[in-house]
Amino acid sequence: MQNIEDLLKGLNEPQREAVTHVNGPLMIVAGAGSGKTKVLTTRIAWLMGKHNVDAFNILALTFTNKAAAEMKERIGRMLGSNEARNLYVGTFHSVFARILRSEAEKIGYPRSFTIYDTDDSRSVLKTVINELNLDDKHYKPNVVHNRISAAKNALVGPAEYATDYYLQQEDARTNRPAIGMIYKAYAARCFKNGAMDFDDLLLKMYELLSTIPEVLHKYQHKFKYILIDEYQDTNPVQYQISKLLAAVHENICVVGDDAQSIYSFRGATIENILQFQKDYDDVKVVKLEQNYRSSQSILNVANEVIKNNKGQIPKVLWTDNKEGEKIKLVRTMTDNDEGKFVADSIQEQRLRNHYRNADFAILYRTNAQSRAFEESLRKMGIPYRIYGGISFYQRKEIKDFLAYLRVIVNTKDEEALKRIINYPVRGIGKTTIEKTVIYANENNISMFDALEQAPAFGIKGGTLEVIQNFITMIKYFRSLLQNNDAYSVAQQIGKHTGIVKELFNDKTTEGLARYENIQELLNSIKEWTESPANEEGEVGDKGLGAYLQQITLLTDADDDKENADVVKLMTIHAAKGLEFGCVFVGGIEETLFPSAMSINTREELEEERRLFYVAVTRAKERLFLTYANSRYRFGNLVQNEPSRFLDELPESFLDRTFAGGGARNSSGLNNMGSAFQRMHRGMGPAPERKSEGSKPSYMPVAPKQQTINHIPSPDFAPSDTSGLQPGQKVEHQKFGFGEVIKIEGSAHNPVATVKFEHNGEKKIMLNYAKLRIVE
Repeated sequence: MQNIEDLLKGLNEPQREAVTHVNGPLMIVAGAGSGKTKVLTTRIAWLMGKHNVDAFNILALTFTNKAAAEMKERIGRMLGSNEARNLYVGTFHSVFARILRSEAEKIGYPRSFTIYDTDDSRSVLKTVINELNLDDKHYKPNVVHNRISAAKNALVGPAEYATDYYLQQEDARTNRPAIGMIYKAYAARCFKNGAMDFDDLLLKMYELLSTIPEVLHKYQHKFKYILIDEYQDTNPVQYQISKLLAAVHENICVVGDDAQSIYSFRGATIENILQFQKDYDDVKVVKLEQNYRSSQSILNVANEVIKNNKGQIPKVLWTDNKEGEKIKLVRTMTDNDEGKFVADSIQEQRLRNHYRNADFAILYRTNAQSRAFEESLRKMGIPYRIYGGISFYQRKEIKDFLAYLRVIVNTKDEEALKRIINYPVRGIGKTTIEKTVIYANENNISMFDALEQAPAFGIKGGTLEVIQNFITMIKYFRSLLQNNDAYSVAQQIGKHTGIVKELFNDKTTEGLARYENIQELLNSIKEWTESPANEEGEVGDKGLGAYLQQITLLTDADDDKENADVVKLMTIHAAKGLEFGCVFVGGIEETLFPSAMSINTREELEEERRLFYVAVTRAKERLFLTYANSRYRFGNLVQNEPSRFLDELPESFLDRTFAGGGARNSSGLNNMGSAFQRMHRGMGPAPERKSEGSKPSYMPVAPKQQTINHIPSPDFAPSDTSGLQPGQKVEHQKFGFGEVIKIEGSAHNPVATVKFEHNGEKKIMLNYAKLRIVE
């Protein structure tokens, strides 16, 4: 083991201060790229190596399971021992799932409970909605699921939901008054199935701690030191659990950056980090403001944008890195041109600066924007990967195989049982399944128990024999659980169910791919059972139940193949925590970024600005900000205004000169001449799209006329503009008062030309803009 004092070498003064603070509450305000992971791992190693804190007494909650594994590995290297294996490190969901495995029976759940993923949850909801004789086209399972998820993350259970006046009023306003009833039935069905969804892992953990005093006492005294990463992204239930666990020792260290709080749609609240100093009187605050990732030019832009937010902890990022290139701002005619520009630029940057494909990221506000980028990358033969696509574990054949594993661990798992009862086909038809479900519901038993009583509801003959054979097979697999690891059991399932054989016999291209996916799954189970991380620790760590828990809680980031040399495409939300040599942020346009759905309140707009800040700070060396004059949205060609965030960037930080790739030639420049002149005259370029194979229209962006921002009237409220007419006076939140000159566009997508008193003529898309009709 190295000299423990050597751990402090290479740390700057604030980092050292954060690492060596031992007892009492600590808040580390860690700016983007400031080395917070290094500080977290070194702090844990310091507690263990310098102060002899037992690894079993440390709880560290991270953003991804992948980050947790890396932290354990780094701490092990720092200490030169295997003690780091005993740390409780992981996401809130994975750590609480581990605790619930031990304690679930105290709140009425089996220790072998199933964890439902989003698809499972929505499938259960669809069943419940139909059983309540409600229309699943109106009560869409995904909409209802989001509503229930938000309630759980705010610590609102079914009983509280049913009696909450404001929630009932909101449901009535959206014409979905039965959501409370659905929530109650859904919770009951999950309990009956011995299942928890992702949100239950938090809600049931809180229930466990708040209702079972001996469990609370046990874990309050077990976890003497608690560290929470990405604290700005915690929601109310995570916040309450953290306070309960830390109440005895108060050795709680939270790490976060209020400027990167971007998950309010998941229930996260920035107030948790802003209020931390009020929660603990003697809290120590350390700010990490030195950035090790980005050039100073990139940080200049980040600092300049985020200072416009009022709700924040003040800090200024700085770096010893080079000044670097100015940020390139690029305007294109269409979204297709935007895609071509980015692909051309990647090609150029690879040749000029010797980048690998993996050094590039293309970030965007919505998944729908990926199309134009994908098409251009494919045409140029540039390999890429989209984050947020179909996960390996969401493929049908994988979910089918995993459903067998789930039923074997928990026979109450109705969703998994429905999936496998007639796969591969064994002669148990839809009518038989419906009879089984009805009998199970009427007698309040599981579907598997109902199958064992099949003669009681009229099943006989060949169908009864098939059901009995199925039950015998499942019981045989269950008998293997006690003395076999996950891989041995999975191997037997593949062999005896006929799944592997059926896929092997399908010689189509799709069949071969499915067979290879099953082999890959079996390989991954084998690899998991042989992992050193599962050699020690709790009994059953190599068992099927532990394996299912681990893969159910995997995220897209955990599934990353780091060594793949591909350009990465993803939403900005998905990019948080990542870094790239060269970053393109596309679609920086009003109503797209910031989103039209997120500009109604200051809080929403400030979160959009934080999202822009996150996008900018992913870049290490080069940053391109792109936007298009027009793009297709929802099937319509729409004209775009540049984002208000671009107005917040000083000219001195930006490079507005033409920065294209393959189209940089004389004809390309000549073609741009008239467009450039049009912009100088304030006319804007023509909106027509380019024909296939034509050269993209990249152009330098002329410095914009400064917008004179308007302070809305105190009584400002958007009017119904469906009957808006030329000559009417209106007020715009940003541009102020003006007169409608003309209305054009389609009936479904009207565009008003408004002459504003201080900001000139603007084209306003009435479907998105908020206008108050004055007269």
